[in-house]
Amino acid sequence: MPGLFDGTTLNGMKLRNRFVYSATNEGMANDDGCMNDALIRLREEAAEGEVALIIPGNAYVSEQGKSRPGQIGVQNDATVAGITRMAEAVHRHGSCIVLQLSHAGANMYVPSQTGYALGPSDTNLTGLACRAMTKADIRQTVADFAAAAVRAKKAGCDGVQLHGAHSYLLSQFLSPYFNKRTDEYGGSLENRARLVLEVVRAVRTAVGKGFPLLIKVNSDDYLNGGFILADLVPYCLMLEKAGVDAIEISGGTHYSDPRFFCSRPVGTVPKDQEIYFKQAAEFYRRAVKTPLLLVGGVRTLEVAQRVIESGLADYVSMSRPLIREPNLVKRWREGDARPSTCISCNLCFGPVREGKGLYCVALANERQKKRP
Repeated sequence: MPGLFDGTTLNGMKLRNRFVYSATNEGMANDDGCMNDALIRLREEAAEGEVALIIPGNAYVSEQGKSRPGQIGVQNDATVAGITRMAEAVHRHGSCIVLQLSHAGANMYVPSQTGYALGPSDTNLTGLACRAMTKADIRQTVADFAAAAVRAKKAGCDGVQLHGAHSYLLSQFLSPYFNKRTDEYGGSLENRARLVLEVVRAVRTAVGKGFPLLIKVNSDDYLNGGFILADLVPYCLMLEKAGVDAIEISGGTHYSDPRFFCSRPVGTVPKDQEIYFKQAAEFYRRAVKTPLLLVGGVRTLEVAQRVIESGLADYVSMSRPLIREPNLVKRWREGDARPSTCISCNLCFGPVREGKGLYCVALANERQKKRP
């Protein structure tokens, strides 16, 4: 029976346990996307806390693909030195680091140099106009992802993860809610998946077979006319054939009912539905062989153990609990089995969206109240 604290290997990447710090935009990078000491320290704390795999979030692959202030960039060679420092800090404590590569698409909240966003179709979701990508735009974006992956590898990252969820560009192309194209990139599931598969193949060619390539996907958009659960397995089989090394299942978009997003707020999750995407994982496991990372709802050691020991997933991904307690995994390993103290209030996303940095606002408020 697999154990939660057993070591594993993922395409040569040796992981000391089955815990993953799921990618979250930190809102802490410099204006040019480069790392700084605070951001590096944030990730080092998780490594000290014995999280096996840390995925820094939402690194934009081009200036056109930037979504918000404070976002990590991997859009040019000037970013490599800072990413190298982060990778070294994580490695010092025995953890691995996989950089998440992202393009905002229509999900843009800061004006680009062009003055508009680029996505699968013409739209306006955030107050900034989005123009449908031309074939030349698509070719350039594929090349941008490949170049970003090469920079991550050069910086000493152990792998990369493509952000294919939560209404970012790759997710938008996959979703009929966002993708209204009538060419070979729109219509059928195979056509809507075409861009993602082109990116997967380009990245694999650029970094080689021995460099872990992961992807984060939506199990369901929870939008009328969006990507649906019935398409998850056929899509993941395409990804498997294309050669991805692991798939992380999430769900929801920035435009979905918050009750069904990946970061569900306090009071919206019944006790017996702790694992948000359990049904999706069950469907996945019946047909897909690629290792599975499962995020959403894990707050107790018991639930984490059940995910692994039952075979529901190969790795347990968490985000908000590790924002609150970066030492949570170490605490559990040492025998303190109390649940995570995260209350799922989602206050942590406020300062991130303002570019003020990722931290547990609830914990900061508690500490402030205790001060004399």
